[in-house]
Amino acid sequence: MTLSDDTPTLVTPQGRRIAYHLTDGTGPAVVFLGGLKSDMGGTKAVYLEDWARKSGRAFLRFDYSGHGESDGAFTDGAIGDWFEDACAALGLLAGPVVLVGSSMGGWISLLVARAMPARVAGLVTIAAAPDFTEDSMWAGFDADQRRTLAQDGQVALPSDYGEPYIITQRMISEGRDRLVLRDPLALPFPVRSLQGTADADVDMSVALRLLDHGESPDMRLTLVDGADHRFSDDRCLKLIETAIEDVLDAARTGP
Repeated sequence: MTLSDDTPTLVTPQGRRIAYHLTDGTGPAVVFLGGLKSDMGGTKAVYLEDWARKSGRAFLRFDYSGHGESDGAFTDGAIGDWFEDACAALGLLAGPVVLVGSSMGGWISLLVARAMPARVAGLVTIAAAPDFTEDSMWAGFDADQRRTLAQDGQVALPSDYGEPYIITQRMISEGRDRLVLRDPLALPFPVRSLQGTADADVDMSVALRLLDHGESPDMRLTLVDGADHRFSDDRCLKLIETAIEDVLDAARTGP
């Protein structure tokens, strides 16, 4: 995607140029973290920005490097890079934030929460996909795919969302240093997780594992009958809005 002239950017400490949109308002700011190969122009991000404007709430959406309007090639990136991008984006904001992580963004938001819990006032996950490079991709590769990955350094996976995903050896190996579901995960703030029962990309068992591993004073999982991985129809968008407002209320009043 071409960077438009009016899209602001920041340069991360690692030298990557990241595109973002920041809406001024009251805190805690809400930060949307998108999924793999998605961008900040997606339905959920734009809907939440509109909600934030109407609510007077500060809101940030951004593109990871190699995604959307940000610089870089997707195949150069890995989970750690996109986690660093998210940390850099948070540098645009002062004070605590509410993270809203969709799919891979759920994993990134958990990494942010683990690294800087004092910055996080609350968390909403949408079809969160923590550890997917290991538990979904690598575990699901057959012998030919693993051989191709070793020989060529990458493998193409079919996608229901457009062109195939090119998954690199680095994405798999680097992801092993970022796993969050192997040990207890401290989440010392309110958490709301949303998961569709018709999600063909992230199984409900992942949401249950996160619920089991997360150590939060107020953590709830909502299963939405018939919702798919996009989680972007009117019903689902309203549920995301409600979950964010619930987390904001819980963060304000405390346990």
